[in-house]
Amino acid sequence: MAIVGWNGNPSVQEECLHDPSGRRSASAAGSCELRDELSSRSRGDANSGVAAPTPESLRQLLSPTAAAPWSSSDEIRDKVRALLRHGGYRPTGRGKPASEYLLRAIGEGTLGSINLAVDACNVVSYHSGLPISVIDLERAQPPLRIAIAADGQSYVFNSAGQSIDLAGLLCLFDTQGPCANAVKDAQRTKTTPTTRCTLSVIWGTIALPGRAAQVATWYRELLRQAGAEVGDVELRPEPRSPGPAE
Repeated sequence: MAIVGWNGNPSVQEECLHDPSGRRSASAAGSCELRDELSSRSRGDANSGVAAPTPESLRQLLSPTAAAPWSSSDEIRDKVRALLRHGGYRPTGRGKPASEYLLRAIGEGTLGSINLAVDACNVVSYHSGLPISVIDLERAQPPLRIAIAADGQSYVFNSAGQSIDLAGLLCLFDTQGPCANAVKDAQRTKTTPTTRCTLSVIWGTIALPGRAAQVATWYRELLRQAGAEVGDVELRPEPRSPGPAE
């Protein structure tokens, strides 16, 4: 999981997510800070993958009455919204954080099980109050980076062809453009029944110190208990080109 938090500094900062295998890499750029020293990816086995059916023990956590180590609150909601506002985005109405949608959907009993990758993401996001993106790495085009979307950028987020205006919103990008964020992930990189390898991004904030890293630990545990292989990915600074005055 890439754990992302805002540092409030308008200068550009760059980090790289280096997969030790050398097969995947991602960079994060913009006024953001990756708050953990590890990123991770989840991989299923050759027969089922991470888009396999979800174990009953995990499905039971998709409930307001489930026992979980975390719970959301109005304070967490407000601080997550502040994170999204930093680049000028307005997280209201249909553009609110995905974690708020889950609070309503699970509370009303309208959210069903999808697959292991998505269900684990939803369980952790619902109980922690932090938005989480999960993408199919084999559908994304590396290198990846995290940055604020520019004016005019958008993408389709569901099979019906609906799109979201991304201007000012912190997003995960691949070479084709933005593909995930704390509100809605792009349709083109979502998991499918054949998904084998995913990348999860926990959209944390330094206004909630330590929470994202602790939530990521629980997320990893749930995936491993369900039979997924969770591999850690090192985060390290990417060298910058000297500026005119350097």
